[in-house]
Amino acid sequence: MTQAYLHWDVFTGERFFGNQLAVFTDARGLDTPTMQRIAREMNFSESTFILPAESPGTDVRMRIFTPTQEMPMAGHPTIGSTFCLAHTGVLAPGRKRVVFGLNVGPTPVDLEWRGTQLGFAWMTQGEPQFGPVLDDRALVSFTLGLDTADLVPDLPIQTVSCGFPVLFVPLRDRDAVDRAISDAAAFKRLTAKLGQMLPVFLFAVLAPGDDATVYSRMFAPEFGIIEDPATGGATGPLGCYLVQHGLVGAEAARSMLSLQGVAMGRRSRLHISIDGAPDAITGVRVGGEAVLVGRGELYL
Repeated sequence: MTQAYLHWDVFTGERFFGNQLAVFTDARGLDTPTMQRIAREMNFSESTFILPAESPGTDVRMRIFTPTQEMPMAGHPTIGSTFCLAHTGVLAPGRKRVVFGLNVGPTPVDLEWRGTQLGFAWMTQGEPQFGPVLDDRALVSFTLGLDTADLVPDLPIQTVSCGFPVLFVPLRDRDAVDRAISDAAAFKRLTAKLGQMLPVFLFAVLAPGDDATVYSRMFAPEFGIIEDPATGGATGPLGCYLVQHGLVGAEAARSMLSLQGVAMGRRSRLHISIDGAPDAITGVRVGGEAVLVGRGELYL
């Protein structure tokens, strides 16, 4: 038995940048353990498995796996798989929207075309849930190989979720973000403190006129991801954090850009659009491009 897949780079328009994704375009007949083994074999941050729709109001069922576990939702797999469906003709040119059935439920993606080619995709994420603030700043800085002085003193280290919880750590500048390290042993100690495994998202707000709104990195060693080049599932909550804590105004929040993956040589550009105001966020979208890198076949 063979399984064909397409290899995409996501949140970039250039090959060999962005976040790698393997899309298995016809996963019928695969059970969950086999999908997990395949994702571990591919060893990308995530791999996706496309199936016929299972729920009313959805067009496609999609399952998303890291090398170690299935995810309820994720951004770069959703954007990349949308481009894959357009490339293979499942989505006809000019179509405005596709709705994925994910483990969090129906997830709409809006489509922007350049002639007959998909040019851009916007994933709608759930409204934010702001979780607890972690007060042990010394533990967080130690976990990341930084000093407490690298943390922004008047901003919280806080969990935010738009479908999957992420711990957000605001840092002073790009240099601090670049100096952080992903240490699996240190992350185990942080997990014990939190009582759950969480990806950790580091970011620095950039000055007006810079090349992006924020400069960011994401570590999740306990999910099998030492560092992620582009994390769409965390970028929606990132935009919500920026709005909630007054780091961007309402107008600017509708057009933000996160620059991620630079430190690992895989520059990624993740667009964010947030509607609403602090304590009243009503819309969360994350958008980007993807480019086809290759194709392959696995023998099962």
